[in-house]
Amino acid sequence: MRAVIRRNKQLICDEIPELTPGPGQVLVKTLACGICGSDLHALHHMEHMIETTRRASGGDAGTFNPTADTVFGHEFCAEILDHGPGSPKTLKAGTRVVSVPVTMTASGIEALGYSNALPGGFAERMLLTEAMILEVPNGLPTDQAALTEPFAVGAHAVAKAKLDKDSVCLVIGCGPVGLAVIAGLKAKGHGPVIASDYSPRRRAAAEMLGADVVIDPAKESPHARWDSFGVPTARAAQQMARMMGKTFGQPVVFECVGAPGVLQHLIEASPAGSQIVVAGVCMETDKIEPTIAITKEIELTFVFGYTPDEFAMTLRQLSEGVIDVSRVVTGKVGLDEVAQAFVTLGDPEAHVKILVEPGR
Repeated sequence: MRAVIRRNKQLICDEIPELTPGPGQVLVKTLACGICGSDLHALHHMEHMIETTRRASGGDAGTFNPTADTVFGHEFCAEILDHGPGSPKTLKAGTRVVSVPVTMTASGIEALGYSNALPGGFAERMLLTEAMILEVPNGLPTDQAALTEPFAVGAHAVAKAKLDKDSVCLVIGCGPVGLAVIAGLKAKGHGPVIASDYSPRRRAAAEMLGADVVIDPAKESPHARWDSFGVPTARAAQQMARMMGKTFGQPVVFECVGAPGVLQHLIEASPAGSQIVVAGVCMETDKIEPTIAITKEIELTFVFGYTPDEFAMTLRQLSEGVIDVSRVVTGKVGLDEVAQAFVTLGDPEAHVKILVEPGR
């Protein structure tokens, strides 16, 4: 079968072996798979990603070899083709499904998209764990169902935020992660939500997903809006307000850029007592001044991934229209066009989200 393979830090469309489902597995046809920002980074920096993963996990990152062939793709919607031996076949062949992108095998767990043993969604077919697949409900279109995984990332970031009913939220960076956070906030009824990005296209997408205020930071600091929403920025002003019987919500800032220097800037610019939820993945060494964060009592919360419950909740919200992603996908490509799509996505004005459709 055909697949797009990362080989020698290039994307090559080539043939790979066919797959046979084992016990507890289903063979699926990939219908659509999103290109994630982590895929863009992993193309050239996979070795560094795996090295930091090993450091974060106490030296254990499994047997994955970042220099060996890898088929990316972890944001997918697929169709069941066949079941492994002894399967209960709860969902029949032809059913459209999504799944948390991990597959149980006889030798352990394979992370789809970051595996040498199994292909991810940039292949015509995949093997999924039967117990983990979820049927796509309510006739949700395939291209929207494929967004379950990236939008679950936003749901997790929101779940980790210490929000109250009066919280004012600021989302810095309106790429895919920032957009998912905005959607997650609005799905839970939170607002106002301020969104900030230099890209006009991304600002338009933020507004589309429900941001209440959208700011171009080249023209205005997003932090200039705190006072207008009744949030004093200085510690002394906050104490005075409380002494006068005034209340204000917990200021929460979502860092969704992942570039060096952003976190330090937010520590300096955010109101005293803010929680900064770090969802952007900075792959370089960064530097902060803890004294400023300590003096302002800034809380840093680092988030990653999502839980299975958050994944299932996101699928339900998409299918019920709580989160409307009908205009998020701005491009679709076949396997032969994936390499060029990676180049195109380097321009934030070109696309919001590109899906790979192996059957295209």
